[in-house]
Amino acid sequence: MHSRKVIAALALAGGMVAPVALATTPAAAMAGSCRVTLYDIDAGNVADRDGRDELRFLVDGNLFPRINANYYGMNAGDDGDPGDFENPTSIILSTQNVAFQLREADGPIWGQGDLLGTVTATGGTCAGLATGGTTTVTRTLTGTEQTAYSYVVSLKLTGL
Repeated sequence: MHSRKVIAALALAGGMVAPVALATTPAAAMAGSCRVTLYDIDAGNVADRDGRDELRFLVDGNLFPRINANYYGMNAGDDGDPGDFENPTSIILSTQNVAFQLREADGPIWGQGDLLGTVTATGGTCAGLATGGTTTVTRTLTGTEQTAYSYVVSLKLTGL
């Protein structure tokens, strides 16, 4: 008979302790910084009259691609991947921003070329991510220099 009272008391105590334990469990850690990478680029129209753009990204003062090629060529309708540009990447704090500048380079000296547009990842977006969480920033870049062009560029932000 006493065991029923003991079991009832333990069940009641357990029910009261469990909510307190759950309330003190730490929330998911919020990111203080982000890794920002090129996620995708799609060509609508291209800027050159010959129907092919020789593209590079300028990120944190570095041109991509930079090691295996001087540019990545895209025709209208092409789909580019991060590896085509040697995976441009930057790390930013939640108080910083980073610009990925799409540039159209011309040879034979493959420099920075002409700016076609910029996609910016903001640190404020990082501040809202959990560690390991991801989000994408997508922007359509358009213009009319040399001819009408359009590119859809996506960046991936990963909370660190």
